[in-house]
Amino acid sequence: MTPSHEHRFRHLGAVLAEWQPVWQPLPFQHRRLPWEARYPAMAQALRELSDDEAARLQASPFTASPLSAWLPVDELASLVDLPDMAPQGPTLPDAWGTFVGGRKWRQIQAFAPLVAPDADLVEWCAGKGHLARALGRWHGVGIEALEWQAGLCRAGNALAQRQAVAVRLHQQDVMAEDAGRWLVPGARVMALHACGDLHGRLLELAASRGAAVTLAPCCYQRTEAANYHPFSEQGRREMAERGWRLCRDDLAMSVQETVTAPAGVRRQRQVANAWRLGFDALQRDLSGRDIYLPVPSLAYGRMPGTFDDFCRWAAERKSLSLPARVDWPRYEAEGFQRLGEVTRLELVRHLFRRPLEIWLALDRVRLMEEAGFQVRLGTFCERDVTPRNLLIEATPAG
Repeated sequence: MTPSHEHRFRHLGAVLAEWQPVWQPLPFQHRRLPWEARYPAMAQALRELSDDEAARLQASPFTASPLSAWLPVDELASLVDLPDMAPQGPTLPDAWGTFVGGRKWRQIQAFAPLVAPDADLVEWCAGKGHLARALGRWHGVGIEALEWQAGLCRAGNALAQRQAVAVRLHQQDVMAEDAGRWLVPGARVMALHACGDLHGRLLELAASRGAAVTLAPCCYQRTEAANYHPFSEQGRREMAERGWRLCRDDLAMSVQETVTAPAGVRRQRQVANAWRLGFDALQRDLSGRDIYLPVPSLAYGRMPGTFDDFCRWAAERKSLSLPARVDWPRYEAEGFQRLGEVTRLELVRHLFRRPLEIWLALDRVRLMEEAGFQVRLGTFCERDVTPRNLLIEATPAG
C-alpha cells in the first residue's frame, strides 16, 4: 500500500532529523568529521572504497550499500520510492525543439504531456516561453506566459510569432503584489524548474486563489530566508516538535546531484575542487589554524591555468600573504588526495540527499492538500534527463 503524503512526510522528517548530525557536516570543511568518533568503522570503510565502488554508490546510493551496517539505507530507499508519472503515450516531436537546448527539450518532452489542457494555461517564470510554445502548438490553444526580464519576453514573443503559436509573454515580477491576478479558478499554472522562492510564491498564491498547478520544483536553497520555514502547517508543527532547523547549506544538499553534466565539465569540476582543497591545506599550514577558509567561486572558463596561479588568486581574494617559496606540487597532490577522501565521505550525504529533496517537495504537497487540493507527487522522467525530476500536480477538489 502506498503511504499517504502525510505519513511519508512525517516519517521522512523523523529520519532526517534523527540522522542530521551525520549528514549535515560538509566533508571538505573537516579533516576529521564530527561523527567519526561515534562511527569510526564507517569512516574507515568509506576511505577504503575503490574508485569504482565509490562511483557506483554515487550513482546508486541505495543499492548494495556498505553503509547499511550503520545507517537506515533500506528505510530511506522505501521512503523515496515514488510513483512513476512519466508519459506513456505520444510526446512532442523532436523537430519542434528548434531554438531549445537539447537537454532542455528532452525535459519539456517529458513534462509537457503531464500538463492537462483542462484549464486556461499560464507558464510561470517562462524565460523565452519554450514550454508554453510547445504546449500551445500541441493543443492548439492560447497560453499566457510570465517572465520578469524584458529581453526574454521580447525574444519569446518573436519566437511565438515566427512559429505562429498563440503564446503571449508578459513582463511580470512573480514576487510582486499583482502577480496573483494570473492565478484564478479555472487556470492551470505550470512551471518547469522554477527556483526556490519563485515556486514557493506560485504555490502559496495558488493555494489561496484556487488555481491548479503543475510544477517541477528546483533549487530550494534560492530563498531570502537564512533558515527554512515550512510551507505546510504539518511541517511547521513537526519541525517545532523536533526542535529541527535547516539552513541554506542543508537545502543546497538536496539539489547537488549532477548526473547530467558532460564529462568535460565534470573533469573541470574535479580539478577545481582539488585545487580548492590544496589551497585549503596550504592556508591551514600558513595560518596555523585548522579551519576551512572558503574562497569565491569562479566560472570554469575563468579558472587560472595552473594550481599555483589559482592559489595566488585565492590568497589575494582572502588577503593572505604567500611566502616566496611554496612546494606547489606537494599541495596540489594533497588536494587531489583530499578530493578522493572527500568524495568517499560525501557518500553519507548522498544517501540523505534524495530523502531531503522529497521531504521538501512533500512540504509543498501538504500545503496544497491542507488548502483542499487533490495532489499527486511522482517522477516525470529518468535521472539522466534531469535529476530534478519530481512533479507536483495540484487540482482544486470538486
